[in-house]
Amino acid sequence: MRIVIPDDYQNCLRGLDCFAKLAGHEVQIFHDTVKDIDALAARFADADAIVLTRERTRIDAALLDRLPRLRLICQTGKLAGHVDLAACTARGVLVAEGSGAGSATAELSWALALASRRYLVDEANRLQRGLWQGHLGQQLNGQRLGVWSYGRIGRQVAAYGKVFGMKVWVWGRAGSVAAAAGDGFEVAPSREDFFAASDVISLHVRLCPETTGLVTAEDLQRMKASALLVNTSRAELIERGALERALVAGRPGFAAIDVYEEEPLRGRDHPLLKLPNALCTPHIGYVERDNFERYFGIAFDHINQYSAGCLTDVVNPQARVHG
Repeated sequence: MRIVIPDDYQNCLRGLDCFAKLAGHEVQIFHDTVKDIDALAARFADADAIVLTRERTRIDAALLDRLPRLRLICQTGKLAGHVDLAACTARGVLVAEGSGAGSATAELSWALALASRRYLVDEANRLQRGLWQGHLGQQLNGQRLGVWSYGRIGRQVAAYGKVFGMKVWVWGRAGSVAAAAGDGFEVAPSREDFFAASDVISLHVRLCPETTGLVTAEDLQRMKASALLVNTSRAELIERGALERALVAGRPGFAAIDVYEEEPLRGRDHPLLKLPNALCTPHIGYVERDNFERYFGIAFDHINQYSAGCLTDVVNPQARVHG
């Protein structure tokens, strides 16, 4: 089969152990993201299968119309609205997805909280410039950690907070807070209290139409001037532009951000990159070797199953009727 894999930013896929699963297939890998439909159509023109790295590339009906050869899309992780599933089904293109894995995103959330509280990046950079101590940091022990949504990642972050001696409470939907309470965690008495009394808030909500803009400017204004907002989930969970305005106004006083509305960022024009109280990383929460071995290993298994005529684990089996 002819397989195309876009968005290998680190040029790392051929170095994964699981890449050996594609032996015998013709594989082409691109190391950047393009969004122009002509460029995408040219890249995918000869593909029997495409392997997508999370949501980095969008597949819509207009693009599919220019890819008559395409038969299979393998999604690393879960689908998140970037693939037009109905259009795939109508054109006989099967779509297979994987599962979430590991603790990489939770670990990065915690690393960002620690780094922000201790001014770690700035202090390291100061030392490189020949300067000595420049900031008075803040320990996490004894502070209030607010975790919004107690799913797989939120559960891990709450556990980290407990180990570090933080006072952890949770906010979210009824099922989420019930699960947290069942594990012995406090539930915030209200949304208003959650934002007003938390010293650190970490967002772990799944993005969907109902959660877009979930965190409002009013929510952010309630936060302490000393508080930190950590977002390794999705930028669109926060009302567009609200976080930048809030950081300039000083509530919250700090943010640690791994996600952006438009990715990858081009140059240094994003307003968050210009704020001294924002610690920004380039969406690396899930970008970790063990995660990639699992994500791509599942995707490559799906390709081999399809090639052998035994792929059954697809999200749109009805596409077989049109294939």
